[in-house]
Amino acid sequence: MEGQDISNVPGLYAKKFSILPRNTIATAGSCFAQHIAVRLRANGYSVVDAEPPPPGLDPSVAREAQYGIYSARFGNIYYVRQLLQLAREALEERKPGEIVWERQGRYYDALRPAVMPGGYDTPEQVLAHRRSHLRAVRRLFENTDIFIFTMGLTEAWELVEDGTVFPTAPGTVAGDFDPERYKLTNLTYQDIVSDFIAFRLLVKRVRPKMRFVLTVSPVPLAATATEQHVLTATTYSKAVLRAAAGEIERRCSDVDYFPSYEIITSNFIGNDAFGPSGREVRPEAVERVMSYFFSQHPAGASLSTEMQSPLEAEEVFCEDALLEVFAE
Repeated sequence: MEGQDISNVPGLYAKKFSILPRNTIATAGSCFAQHIAVRLRANGYSVVDAEPPPPGLDPSVAREAQYGIYSARFGNIYYVRQLLQLAREALEERKPGEIVWERQGRYYDALRPAVMPGGYDTPEQVLAHRRSHLRAVRRLFENTDIFIFTMGLTEAWELVEDGTVFPTAPGTVAGDFDPERYKLTNLTYQDIVSDFIAFRLLVKRVRPKMRFVLTVSPVPLAATATEQHVLTATTYSKAVLRAAAGEIERRCSDVDYFPSYEIITSNFIGNDAFGPSGREVRPEAVERVMSYFFSQHPAGASLSTEMQSPLEAEEVFCEDALLEVFAE
């Protein structure tokens, strides 16, 4: 293998099942998953958008409000527990212990605080928009054939009262940090496996034929809320996520694993995958990842469906970079 280019490594990925042009695909996960959604749409796949922007909304405004980034307007879902929590809220009407955060007289959805820049006027608006969002998420689960999820982090901020988890630390985008009210949870291998198995069983109640593709984000942590160095925290997090993804794929015939993490982070010749920041994946590296995917799942003709989004992501939204501010 010495001197071999990563682009020419055979057998790195072999599909577990076929993804057909007629299959509806939903995407969710950490910020790296945004690249996957864009390229699936561009290559003619039927990518669900269960929560499109209001008619006539300027595309730049819609994008800033994170319409069309994923298959619903849930923002980045960094860990499986956050995904399971969303499914329970949409399908079982579970009520999180905390939904509304405030900052400088503006109100935010604590479970997706970055999707509405500048927040809402009142807490009631937050709750009304969340109810609409949950209806869209339910439609997504009811109409998805292939669910692609990118695991990103193991570190989560949790409400002590009932275990509700948040995509950002309280006090970053909105809210206030109270060490008596919130605690850091570093999710374990067992947590991740059991959370995904529970999510899978739940969504298959409304879409029995749904299948899943798991990936692990190659993007390193911007900072850590643990006492470790960010490098060792990143190594731990990615190792746990990769091991958990492998175990889930081993257990479940309807779950495939796609090695985007390995393709990006390998040390093969010519695999200079990250930009100057060390966290931003270069476009050519993303194309390399997707070329492996499309080699096993050839793209079909573009399909027209009311659930497709007209928007395509170029810039990637990553709230986890705010951990760096919070750590300071």
